[in-house]
Order: sequence, then structure tokens, then C-alpha cells
Amino acid sequence: MEDLKAKSKIRSSRKREHVQHFLDSDFDSDNLFQYIYLEHNSLPEIDFEEIDTSISFLGKKINFPVMINAMTGGFDRAVEINRNLAKIAKSLKIPMAVGSQAIAVKDSDYELSFKVVREILKEGIVISNINAFANLEEAQRAVDMIQADALQIHLNPAQEITMPEGDRNFKGLLKNIEHIVKKLNLPVIIKEIGFGLSKEVVRRLIGVGVKYIDIGGRGGTNFIKIESERNKEFHFDELFDWGIPTALSLLECRSLSQDLNIVCSGGMRKADEIVKALCAGADLTGISGPILRELIDGGVEAAESYLQNIIYKSKVIMLLLGKKNIEELRTVPYRIHGQLKDLLQC
Repeated sequence: MEDLKAKSKIRSSRKREHVQHFLDSDFDSDNLFQYIYLEHNSLPEIDFEEIDTSISFLGKKINFPVMINAMTGGFDRAVEINRNLAKIAKSLKIPMAVGSQAIAVKDSDYELSFKVVREILKEGIVISNINAFANLEEAQRAVDMIQADALQIHLNPAQEITMPEGDRNFKGLLKNIEHIVKKLNLPVIIKEIGFGLSKEVVRRLIGVGVKYIDIGGRGGTNFIKIESERNKEFHFDELFDWGIPTALSLLECRSLSQDLNIVCSGGMRKADEIVKALCAGADLTGISGPILRELIDGGVEAAESYLQNIIYKSKVIMLLLGKKNIEELRTVPYRIHGQLKDLLQC
């Protein structure tokens, strides 16, 4: 029991460090959405007030196709952070995913920072999060802890291998994912944490029954950089640009199947990126780091205002494209140029 408590304290301290290193970081990578071109419509024939941004996700109606994506939990300040994020999600009627629950699955003393999300969101969409090493029983425990509507299983080999105390053996993860997908009575979303899902990896995931992915592409929070700051033995600056840019990951994964449910995350910061992602095949988008930064720097009102601005400006772009709802938006033709085009052709 003492060993469990010691390990829990280490995990809790690490989660606190991750948040602090993110807030201290100024590294900015490129998601390549600037290379997707949308054509202006001078005759939209639309009343702005009638534009509808609502969609159905996981069987529930949400007001806009964006979710507050997995961030944190499992340390003292995370209770307040997740409570405030849940308040924003409730106010805007959008989904929220919690950070990795592994610490609370192992030690119930750390459950509060996760349970608070369901307490606030009540009937809203709440998504659990566990690592790919977790077994079915642990996955079920994470889901039950917050009465989740779905489970994210995160893939993070780039983070683990650069983490001083991280995992080094990644054998058997696909088989474990398959077991959970087939046995858990909820949708399972396979999520990268910032380095993108390749076409080949998603092909393998589809082959074991996965129907939901969160591509978590390069362009957002850089966990190699964060772990490099924590690592006293090695510095990984030559890998700071590692990963599949979000736009490239989205286009390649969508080409595999129209039935695949895709959450597009990874450096999604602005309204035009959200709209382009939806035009290019995303079912939903996810934002994490920018919301956390707004919340820490300016409080709940600043973070909610940031998202309200994205929603309003997305409606403006929809009008300029001549599309009155999200279903119509998905039919917008787009052109690809520059580096993104080169990578797709290669």
C-alpha cells in the first residue's frame, strides 16, 4: 500500500510539472492548415441569424463541433482547472474529455479532479481517458468513475520514450486495444497526444474494430519538448519538429473510410482552422492547450470568451462560404497547395 501511495505521489507531481512546463513553453509548430484553400462566395443567400452550428455526437446534441480535449487531472490544482473547464463546456453545450485517469484508477484518493467534471456537466458529454497499457477492468473503472459517454485510449510513445521514467516496451498494445474495443459497452476513441496518426496506423486500428479516432496531430502541445525539459540526461531538441502535421493526418485518415469518426485535434487555435478541418472531413474538432492558457491567464470568462469568438467567427466563415449548417459545410470543395500538397503527393 505504501508503494502504491509513493507511485501515486510521483504521478501527481509529474502531472503538475506537465501543466507548468506547458505554460512556460513558447514552442510553436505548424499544423499546415494554411495550405487548405476555401473559395469565397459573394452571393451566399443566407441569413446569418439562421446559421445552425449544432450537430449530434455520441447520441447527444451539441451546439458546435468542438470539444474541450483531454488536459489534466490527478493533482491539487487540477480540481479547480477541471471544474472551470466543465463550467465552460456546460455553458457552451459542448463535450469535454478529462486527462489521463490512470492515477485515479490506481488510487481512489485522486478521483475528485475527474469526478468534478460529471458533477458540473450533468447530462452533457463527458469522455474518459486512459493509456493503451490499461486492461479492460481499468478501462471500465475509468468510465464508471465519471459515468462517461465514451473512452479515449491515448497513444503517446513519443512522450514515453523521452520521459525519464517513461515506458520502454510497447508490445501488445494493438491486441489490448482490440480487446477493450470489443468488450467495453461504449464507443472507444483512439487518441494521439500530439504527433499524429498515420494512415497505416489507422488502417490497423480499423482492422481491430476501431470506429473513432482523435488524430492529435503535430502543431499543438509538444510533449517531446516538455519531457526534454524534465530530462536531466538527454536533450531532444532535434526531435522538436517530430510528428505528422494535423492537416496531413486528417486528409490521409479520412481517405481510408467515410465511416470512420474523426476528431481533429493538434494545434487547432483559430476559427478558420476549425472550418477547414470540417470541410476536409473531420466530424468534430478538439482544443486543449489554448483554452488552458486562457483559463490560467484570464480566468473562466477569458477562456469562455476565447471559444465564443471561435464559434462566432466560424459562423462568419460559413456565411462567406454560403453554407447554413454543418452538414452543408462538409460539402465545401477545397484546394490544397504548398507543403501540404507536396507531402500528400509524396
